[in-house]
Amino acid sequence: MKKRLALLLALVMIVALAVPVTASAEPATEITLWTYPIGNWGDEATVKALTDAFTAETGIAVKVEYLTYADGDDKVNTAITAKQAPDLIMEGPERLVSNWGANGYMVDISDLFDDTDKAEINAAALKACFAPDGAAYEYPLVMTAHCMAVNVKALEEAGVKDLVDLENHTWTTEQFFEVVKALNETYGLVGAVYCNGQGGDQGTRALVNNLYGGTFTNEEHTAYTWDNDKNIEALKALYDVEGIDFDPSIVGGDEIANFYNGIFKMAFCWNIAQQLNPNSAGTGAGLTMSGDEIAFMAFPSEDGVASLQGGIWGFGVFNNGDDARIEAAKTFIKYMCDSEHTADAVRASNFFAARSAAEGADLSGVWADNEIMNEYTKLMPMLGDYYQVTKGWASARTAWWNMLQQVGAGDGSVESISAAVAEFCGQANAAAAG
Repeated sequence: MKKRLALLLALVMIVALAVPVTASAEPATEITLWTYPIGNWGDEATVKALTDAFTAETGIAVKVEYLTYADGDDKVNTAITAKQAPDLIMEGPERLVSNWGANGYMVDISDLFDDTDKAEINAAALKACFAPDGAAYEYPLVMTAHCMAVNVKALEEAGVKDLVDLENHTWTTEQFFEVVKALNETYGLVGAVYCNGQGGDQGTRALVNNLYGGTFTNEEHTAYTWDNDKNIEALKALYDVEGIDFDPSIVGGDEIANFYNGIFKMAFCWNIAQQLNPNSAGTGAGLTMSGDEIAFMAFPSEDGVASLQGGIWGFGVFNNGDDARIEAAKTFIKYMCDSEHTADAVRASNFFAARSAAEGADLSGVWADNEIMNEYTKLMPMLGDYYQVTKGWASARTAWWNMLQQVGAGDGSVESISAAVAEFCGQANAAAAG
């Protein structure tokens, strides 16, 4: 019996020696980051300075790949299919939350948000980073408010500069249409509701929604609501006013070029990037090609209080099944978004901090030394609901510009506009329900 037990023990020892012992996962020493061109987060030299500093402090190296909006989504989707997704990705909630997160490819990083974070992060930005079930698929770093712009010299020559509050960058719907009419009498063409595609569609949505208080989705982000009387009223007013055309041949970028070149006297596709970026003539930031001053403006509303469409950008973590790399990716997120280094990460974006402070460091003065950025902060409290996380978003965007084309090609009657709105909003809701 003893010999038998000894033999069994020997066999157990042999088996034990043959099976490798799994130790606790070692901390990852390298992670990958893919980033869309969000300000200078698309610039290799700028990003290398940030990641080198991160590596020096944490020992975690970061391999970066720079995406474009032309083919970035295809590259990411291909990588996901091949199970070679990056550890980290930088973009907005419409991709990280409502697309890759909703489809189960992202890590829930809600554990990174403590009560202090939730108090410091802009409410609209915070809400956009969480899915309806409470999972968080993005940690926000920066945000901006999209707006419109006007040619100040044109306002002066048309005699309507006093109708625009250039100090607060606001105006009412009534003032807006008075300005359009005056500019049209002086110059002819004033601007365009561009609708060749989705490029810059945040401008046309905000214009239509703000004029009479319409909405694009419900508060729960479960349905599209642009088929309402207020939006129909806005579309008809834009159709009827002389000086603004529904133009199916251009998108937002074309509109900006026309505005810079003086063809248009106002632009609906504008944000801080355009305000800071000198035009191709090199006349300077905030100036047209001929040197006219450009004033950025909130979209007009009946009471002069706009609800602006925003851009929110931050980091998400792909679930590649490697806990060590996931933890290293989380370390990167907190370093960039919630530490003494956050101000540097924000400045690299050329946008605005998504939070008021990070680990006790006040972020309100990040752009105090930049006159244009500092002035633009007046628009940030007007940031409205970030509804781009609504299901069926890609289909809704297509339906929107197709609707604008149909409205522009119609007879301008309430009946024809209502029919177009109902048809295309119905398509968007069908996609949301699917």
